[in-house]
Amino acid sequence: MASARAHTYETEVVWTGNAGEGTATYRSYRRTHEIAATPGGAPAIPGSADPHFHGDADRWNPEQLLLASLSQCHMLSYLHVCAISGVVVTAYTDRATGTMEETPDGGGHFTRALLRPEVTVASPEMAEKARTLHERAHRLCFIANSVDFPVDHEPTITVTPA
Repeated sequence: MASARAHTYETEVVWTGNAGEGTATYRSYRRTHEIAATPGGAPAIPGSADPHFHGDADRWNPEQLLLASLSQCHMLSYLHVCAISGVVVTAYTDRATGTMEETPDGGGHFTRALLRPEVTVASPEMAEKARTLHERAHRLCFIANSVDFPVDHEPTITVTPA
């Protein structure tokens, strides 16, 4: 029986890349697909493989989505801990990077993610607390707690101009 605190999520991925021959050869098909949340509501995300793996650069690939999930989850956890700790965040941007290494068998895995949140707070008195709350946000992040590679943080804190 599921815990009262358990949450279940559903998605649907539909391959749209059959160019007429299916997967007859490695180059005969596109890697395009649509990612949807079910039961609906959120707009579909156009997906593909990384261009290195014959994907389309104008569509999201799984590696980018994983990194974006880590960044998004950290931000949401961070905003939460700031709100309950009296730190007023007025702006937040993260330029994250992730490193994935291919393995000889054709697979691969992420070895690290680095989040670089640029946070603006309302007053100078909040700056140091704002910096330290990143660690608490990291401990609360559902996605970071679900991966088996390091997720590091290099936050920058500034104060809203007077």
